Amino acid sequence: MKKKIQDIIKKKNKSKIVSLTAYSKNVASILDKFCDIILVGDSLGSVLYNYKSTRQVNLKTMIEHSKSVRMGIKKSLMVVDMPHNTYRNSKEALKNAKKIISNTKCDAVKLEGGKKIHKIVKLLTKNNIPVMGHLGLLPQSDKTFKFKGKKILERNKIIKDAELLQSAGVFSIVLECVETSLSKMVTKKVNIPTIGIGASKNCDGQILVFDDLIGLNPINVRFVKRYFNIRKEMTKAVASYARDVRKKKFPLKKHSY
Repeated sequence: MKKKIQDIIKKKNKSKIVSLTAYSKNVASILDKFCDIILVGDSLGSVLYNYKSTRQVNLKTMIEHSKSVRMGIKKSLMVVDMPHNTYRNSKEALKNAKKIISNTKCDAVKLEGGKKIHKIVKLLTKNNIPVMGHLGLLPQSDKTFKFKGKKILERNKIIKDAELLQSAGVFSIVLECVETSLSKMVTKKVNIPTIGIGASKNCDGQILVFDDLIGLNPINVRFVKRYFNIRKEMTKAVASYARDVRKKKFPLKKHSY
């Protein structure tokens, strides 16, 4: 197993894991200074392309953005989402995972689901492809976006799925929109780190979409904390530029050849 992944696993119960999404080199180069994990998420479908769901994201798009992100990373572990319909069976999953890794030089791939994909995960890890799991709210397959863990059957399934994924060889599991006491239970049950998003501070780490964190994506969901309003600052900058152009204050002599 790669040293970077071993280092992530060793953080379990010791220090919190910091993770964010990135879709380009410039953003990745900033996040790399502070993050343990940088995820090229299929969330780029809604964030960048205005798709209605992540199901519209294809392999080519993920690979192209990941190649850009790779250029901005020096130390963080780089994980790439395998998009919808790229791991419907073991053969397809192995082929596409290898394609992602060979083209992007990422450190790992992420797959959504539990029992349904645990044999696929097992095959990937046996072929030395590191895998991050994803349980709770599953954007690639869930029709409604509601938090998970209210019903007993749902709770038991997530716990069982987490144990299945661990036995299949995943090095960590994202828990998305999982009820607080359940995320605590899952985190205690497994020996690998859990990364929460809307799943409380009980997880071993946290992940957010970077565009949500800085206020670029005008989203209003419970689990997002906006640390900066970049839309406001961008609006001011563009307004100043437009004003300077119209008043002939830009470009000046120093901006010209």
